[in-house]
Amino acid sequence: MQGNKKENQQNDSRLVTVAIHTYEKAQILKTILESEGIESLIHGINLIEPSIPGSVRVRIKERDLQRALRVIEQVDFTSKVAEEEEEVEETNKEILIPVDFSDYTLLTCEFGFKLAKDLNCTVKLMHAFFTPFYPAAMPFSDAFTLPATDKDLYQDVRRKTEKEMKTLIAKIDEYVTSGYFPKVSYTSILTEGLPEEEIISYSRKMKPVAIVMGTKGKNAKELDLIGSVTAEVMDGCKTPIFAVPENAKARNISDINKLVFLTNFQEREFKAFDIMMKFFKTYPMKLYLAHIAKKDDVWNEIKLSGLQNYLSEEYPHLETEYRLIDPQVNLEESLEKFVEENNIDMISLSSSRRNIFARMFNPGIARRMLFHSDTPILVIKGM
Repeated sequence: MQGNKKENQQNDSRLVTVAIHTYEKAQILKTILESEGIESLIHGINLIEPSIPGSVRVRIKERDLQRALRVIEQVDFTSKVAEEEEEVEETNKEILIPVDFSDYTLLTCEFGFKLAKDLNCTVKLMHAFFTPFYPAAMPFSDAFTLPATDKDLYQDVRRKTEKEMKTLIAKIDEYVTSGYFPKVSYTSILTEGLPEEEIISYSRKMKPVAIVMGTKGKNAKELDLIGSVTAEVMDGCKTPIFAVPENAKARNISDINKLVFLTNFQEREFKAFDIMMKFFKTYPMKLYLAHIAKKDDVWNEIKLSGLQNYLSEEYPHLETEYRLIDPQVNLEESLEKFVEENNIDMISLSSSRRNIFARMFNPGIARRMLFHSDTPILVIKGM
């Protein structure tokens, strides 16, 4: 008993990352958290060999995690930009693949290139890199007074990044020539800044059909991946996002035999479902409509049945079933159990802040389903 108590105390005091932002945004978030009685600190990232590209991390004690995320849900640094966007926008026939030159980058590219071939799209490879020369990382008055050593570091980072992109392109060309990757037109872009912000900004300007991003899946080692680039992009981007773990069995849309669509019975989900089906076209697959709730709730069963009937009429080629997923122990474990028992190849959901997305991506589920799961996830932002 004494040992368990000591272990719990150590876990409570362990630091976890809840966000990665520029220094200015991190300071704002730190102030907000501390005004709510949540102790926080700003932790710098090694600029020469960063483990996660970005500026600085906002870290808190693990025991404050649930409270902190409820506060963070209310903080939206991108709301002004989002308000300026049109309700209905034409998309560009392009698949955006952010790359970080990690071991599983080519696996992400494989999924993205095959998706582009399926949808008759081009591919854009994008890498965002951070250097101390990036003005948003320092007070404005210091932006143009960097020591020569920092300017040399910037040139070193830039040259290293260009070299890594050329190496990646050479490998992709080799795969295309061998037939392992489909032959699709592609280009690449290097941009300086925070990866999550650059990806979201590019998506808003260029409006790609989809974004394909990689995750470490079950190989993730750090608890503080809550603030990862993929999660940040999911939360701030309207473009549909495929999150593909490195050990995912499905490497192509045509490999998806069983898909679960998580519904919260929101009107926006009809639009999200239409967007989802544009990716899958007429591929034969089994679709599970799932709602997370106690199984003795008859009204939820009725709503699921009605939704199934509607989709059967709209998409007669689909084999559909509906299920209530009872969160007997906790939400993330119940969902993971459902995925394993039914051999689900992909999880899809329509997201919006404070609705099913807020429930899905609480810390436990983020670790389990986004970072510690080998099941790809398709997130379609609520319209």
